[in-house]
Amino acid sequence: MPDPISWTSKIILCKIESSYGVDAAPTGADNAMLLTNVELRPMEGEEVSRDLERPYFGAQPMIPTGLRATLTGSIELAGSGAAGTAPAWGPLARACGLAEVVTPATDVVYTPISDAIESVTIHFWVGGTRHVLKGTRGTGVIELNAQGLPVLKITMTGLFATPTEVARATVDLSDFMPPVLATTTNTPVFTLNAVSLVLRSLMFDLGNQVEPRLLIGREDIRITDRAEKLSAKVEAVPLTTFDPYTLAQAQTQFAAALTHGTVAGSIVSLAAPKCQMKRLTGYENNQNVAEWPLEMVPLPDAGNDQFTLTLT
Repeated sequence: MPDPISWTSKIILCKIESSYGVDAAPTGADNAMLLTNVELRPMEGEEVSRDLERPYFGAQPMIPTGLRATLTGSIELAGSGAAGTAPAWGPLARACGLAEVVTPATDVVYTPISDAIESVTIHFWVGGTRHVLKGTRGTGVIELNAQGLPVLKITMTGLFATPTEVARATVDLSDFMPPVLATTTNTPVFTLNAVSLVLRSLMFDLGNQVEPRLLIGREDIRITDRAEKLSAKVEAVPLTTFDPYTLAQAQTQFAAALTHGTVAGSIVSLAAPKCQMKRLTGYENNQNVAEWPLEMVPLPDAGNDQFTLTLT
């Protein structure tokens, strides 16, 4: 009897596809991904019952349909270590509907796009079993918590292919830089409407609507819409300092900004220039300090400009 497969034997490779749904053939040397809290759902879909009329009781035979695969996990949010060099996790961000613009020795900027969204091929090994997800696109959520590591939580959906036993790749993960904790020193900027607030946690949801479109003559995974969400838990302050109630009532648009990191090559900045405050649902009590759970909606202006994620 063979030994059981170790869950810690996972290997994940990811590469941008030059043609949609055509295996980009990622390699362990150039395309390895470093994720945490990984989960693979290799055969998502539905079952169609044949609904046979028979002269006796019994379960109906089923045919699997709408097959696709889903990979979830977290990327530690850190730069490449050199300003103007794209991070190793860049292909996953691009497959989440973000354009990547690299200015050598200066910065890498990610912005939302609505057309010509790229796709990736993902190879996922557990033991010697390789799952291949072609035509993969997805969505993500940036999470930052005080005294924790900032992450980009991704959910990637790709076309289903029957897994096979294939020799495992040898991976090079040296392009992934270690992140830094979210602290007062390491996260020097958090402002809403140009007001600095004390931040407990922040969540920025890309809000991509990812749908399999499995027709005769076309099978693909599409991002069909987007609705970003921004939430932050902050210490409540006098309304003369910051007034979220008036902002919500007046539907006043305001800017939100976060900068994490202080060393060149590892600075990540999130900017949403036109946010709308949603109504407040109450206070929260943490250590007998009143906190506001703020919910905001980043809005487009000219289009595809509702936020920027900049690495410097």
